[in-house]
Amino acid sequence: MTDARLPVIDADGHVTEPPTVWTEYVEEAYRGRAPRFALDEHGYPCQVVGDRIAMRDAMLLTLGPERSFAGYTPRAGGFDPAARLADLDTEGIDVAVLYPSIGLYFSDVDDAKLQAALCRAYNRWLADYCRLAPARLVGVALLPLLDVDESMRELEHAVERLGFRGAFMRPNPYGGRPIHHPVYDRLWNCAESLGVPIAVHEGLSDTMPTLGRDRFDNAAIRHVLSHPFEQMAACAGFVLAGVLERHPKLRVVFLESGCGWLPYWLERMDEHWETWRALLPLVRQPPSEYFRRQCMISMDPGEAIVEAVVRHAGEDLIVWASDYPHPDATFPGAVTKTLAALEPVPASVRRKILADNAARLYGLDVGAATARR
Repeated sequence: MTDARLPVIDADGHVTEPPTVWTEYVEEAYRGRAPRFALDEHGYPCQVVGDRIAMRDAMLLTLGPERSFAGYTPRAGGFDPAARLADLDTEGIDVAVLYPSIGLYFSDVDDAKLQAALCRAYNRWLADYCRLAPARLVGVALLPLLDVDESMRELEHAVERLGFRGAFMRPNPYGGRPIHHPVYDRLWNCAESLGVPIAVHEGLSDTMPTLGRDRFDNAAIRHVLSHPFEQMAACAGFVLAGVLERHPKLRVVFLESGCGWLPYWLERMDEHWETWRALLPLVRQPPSEYFRRQCMISMDPGEAIVEAVVRHAGEDLIVWASDYPHPDATFPGAVTKTLAALEPVPASVRRKILADNAARLYGLDVGAATARR
C-alpha cells in the first residue's frame, strides 16, 4: 500500500473478457464467429476468432473465469469489477485505465464487418464493467481499423455515449496498412476533435505481421522482440512519416514495451533527421520535440532504468502501468516494486509518473480519484 497522500493511476491495466461478452453482447448474426475456446492441430488450447486461430499456447492470456492455463488462474478482477476494486485497494491504486486481452487479437480478423461487430460488443461490455465505479474504472475504446469510417463512428460513440477516455490500436499493419498510412488521417482528426489519446499496445499474433515472427517460433522470444520493436517502428511512423506534424493536437501513448528504449530512439531519430533531412521532408523540427510535445510512454513495475529515461527524455513523458491481471504482471506488489525503482528520482517526479502524467493524458481529475480516501 502506498502513502495515502500519493495518488496512483494505472495507465494500462487489462480486463479478461468472459465468454458472456461473445454470447450476450455480440449481435446475433456474428455470434457463430465470435471468440471461442478450441484445441489446435496438436491438441493444445487455443482461441479461435472467425475461422482462424487468434491465440495459442503461451499467447493464450486468458480463457475467462471458467478455465486456467499453464498453472495460471485468471484473477476475478479481470472480469468482475467488484473484485477489481478490491484488488485496486490492495495495491493502493486509485484509477485503472482498461485495455482488452482477447480484444488485443481482433486486429487479426480479416472480415471488416465481423471486426466491427466484435469491437462494438467489447466496448458495450466494458462500459457495463466500468459502470460500478466510473471514477476508478476507465474505459478505452477498441476500434475496427479495417474500416476507418466505422472506427470513427465507434470512437465518437465510445467517448460521447460510453464515457471512454481514448482509443486503442496495435502498432502492426492492419490489412497491409502501416500505422502512418494516410487513410488514418481522418481518424487522427476525429481523436483530435474529441480530445482523446490514441494508445498503441502490442500483442503476440499468429497471423498479423509482427517483428521477430519471421525468424522465431518461440512465443517467449517473440514477446521479447515484438513489444519494444513494434513500438519503435510505430513511433517512427508517427514522428518521421509526418503524422504528428500534420496533426499537432494528436496525443499518442506507447504501452507495455518498457520505457528504456525511448532515450536511444529519440537520439537516433534526431541524428538521422540531422543527417538525412532531405529524405524526411515531412519532419520540420527534431523528432524528439514532436515526441515531447505529443507523446508518452509507460514504465513497467520495477523498471530500474526509469531514472535514466527521466534524465535523458524527460519527466513529463512517463506514465505507470501494471499490466494486471496478465500472467506476467506482478500482483500484489506492483506499486511497491515501482516505488523502489522510483526512489532515485525526486518526489515531485514520482508523483508525475504515478498519477499526474496519466491524468493529463486521459483527462482525469486526480483530486476526484483520491476523494474516496
